[in-house]
Amino acid sequence: FKAQHGHCNVSRNDEGNKSLGEWVRTQRKSYKKNTLNSDRIQQLNSIGFIWDPLEHAWNEKFYQLCAFKAQNGHCNVSENDGPNKSLGLW
Repeated sequence: FKAQHGHCNVSRNDEGNKSLGEWVRTQRKSYKKNTLNSDRIQQLNSIGFIWDPLEHAWNEKFYQLCAFKAQNGHCNVSENDGPNKSLGLW
């Protein structure tokens, strides 16, 4: 999946990968409950597994905002700014 899509964030709603998406969800749940063994955590970390997709998405937008501010001197991103529309909506 990662080789094909460039990430490990498999949705359980992905019709072509439902069972893999459920497995990913189970790994995240086990990790949050501290029931996933350290070898498996290390293996998943080694391929860039994202443990908390919501936190990851927030951090990605925050980094984009930092770059926007560095380039523009402010954080007032317009929703009408084509290349930054999703950042403006965030």
